[in-house]
Amino acid sequence: MELSRQRRFVTPAPEETIEDLAARALPDQPLQAAVDSIKSWNLHVFAMRRPPGLMLGSDVIFVEPPLAHG
Repeated sequence: MELSRQRRFVTPAPEETIEDLAARALPDQPLQAAVDSIKSWNLHVFAMRRPPGLMLGSDVIFVEPPLAHG
């Protein structure tokens, strides 16, 4: 059985901000664009968590959009 490709993700480093994570995970993108993309791909952290944007070391933070399965 062949394994399917999975979405790329990272876990936050201690004390890492979303800006730090975006710069590390998406270095080829402008910082604000990278932050906005990561926020949109991780609503479980940036829209639903209280306080919004609190990242934990155990979080899975997706650094690419959902993959199309066909």
